[in-house]
Amino acid sequence: MNLLIKAAKIIDPSSPFNQKVVDIHIQDGIIHQIASHLSITAIETFEAENLHVSAGWFDMHANLGDPGFEEKEDLSSAARAAAFGGFTALACMPSTNPPIHSKTEVEYIKNKAKQLPIHIYPIGALSHQRQGTDLSEMYDMYQSGALAFCDGKKSVESAGLLLRAMLYAKNFNAPVINFPDERSISKGGKMNEGINSTLLGLKGMPALAEELMIARDIALAQYNDCSIHFTCISSAKSVELIRNAKSQGLKISADVSAHQIALDDANLSAFDTRFKVKPPLRTREDIVALIAGLADGTIDAICSDHSPETIEEKKKEFDHAAFGIIGLETCFGVLNKSLRDQLSLETIISKISSGPRKTLNLPAITIKEGETACLSLFNPDLKWIFEKKHIHSKCANTPFIGHELVGKAYGIYNKGILTKNKDF
Repeated sequence: MNLLIKAAKIIDPSSPFNQKVVDIHIQDGIIHQIASHLSITAIETFEAENLHVSAGWFDMHANLGDPGFEEKEDLSSAARAAAFGGFTALACMPSTNPPIHSKTEVEYIKNKAKQLPIHIYPIGALSHQRQGTDLSEMYDMYQSGALAFCDGKKSVESAGLLLRAMLYAKNFNAPVINFPDERSISKGGKMNEGINSTLLGLKGMPALAEELMIARDIALAQYNDCSIHFTCISSAKSVELIRNAKSQGLKISADVSAHQIALDDANLSAFDTRFKVKPPLRTREDIVALIAGLADGTIDAICSDHSPETIEEKKKEFDHAAFGIIGLETCFGVLNKSLRDQLSLETIISKISSGPRKTLNLPAITIKEGETACLSLFNPDLKWIFEKKHIHSKCANTPFIGHELVGKAYGIYNKGILTKNKDF
């Protein structure tokens, strides 16, 4: 496909055209020429108001349902949601049925995703069946295409198992990811433990459960001289622990979900199950610390934590409702609205582009002549109302319906194909 992108402002610090408004000529999936006011006939042209272009966005934590829970999400619906949200790639967690715990499941996802407009990378289960007892077939999965290893939202409770997994994965430079949650402390909790949980009469999930697990895993990483990535952190103390570990030269990285920097536990005052997530929404003080962690590099990436749940699982009594928010369609609009007055656009984009790729040991993407075109096309200043018609996921468990978001993707260019949002 030959394409001419007109008058686009490039947001890419690694590009010689960063912050410049230029035309981009793509030929057969390769950036052929970048210059001002290109004139090329007989070619498809894309132009839009206040058009910005960056290296393709990458969501490093999406919870899909395929295989086993296709009623929640399959790979095709996830790809449509991701493309609408401006993502050219995502990493899917192993919380499926069966779990992604052998090369069979990894190859299933890789093969099924070949024809989709985005890249989908499997994260392999760290333990067999995600049971936290025995190591999974980590090297076989890695050779088949698994990017990293994690037990999803089931944190690895056995320190010995995690220690062995970190040492084993170090041999082939595969990232190990843990969702920090000491379940013996948080078990049975419905929301953040604090003033609001007391007022609402709901059992709390203390931030301590997250912080103790992070402290333990930092100690293991130091002992092993290994790396560890913490996914979906949510508390101020977690940021402090990770910042201190990084200052000591330890190989620690972390991500935070977009909704954790936009919403706090006061949103649960009406017992709306759409706000019920794991980790739970914390306090405004925690949000301030998370944003500071993004600003100073303590937190490396922002993820969607896309977690589709059916109406049967979500629309019920608060105590019994499933945790989770869908996030692929809203991720950029939510985080950009929350952060645009505190972080530069370059920094925000880096947290959903270069940050995830670096964390997962993927090659960097840049906007230069001769490079493969993997691009997100967007307007960072567009204010729009998120409506149900914008949902491309199979599920609609999101509290952002009817809310104004700031920043929207026009589409993506990936795998030699331009995928445009129908709104434009």
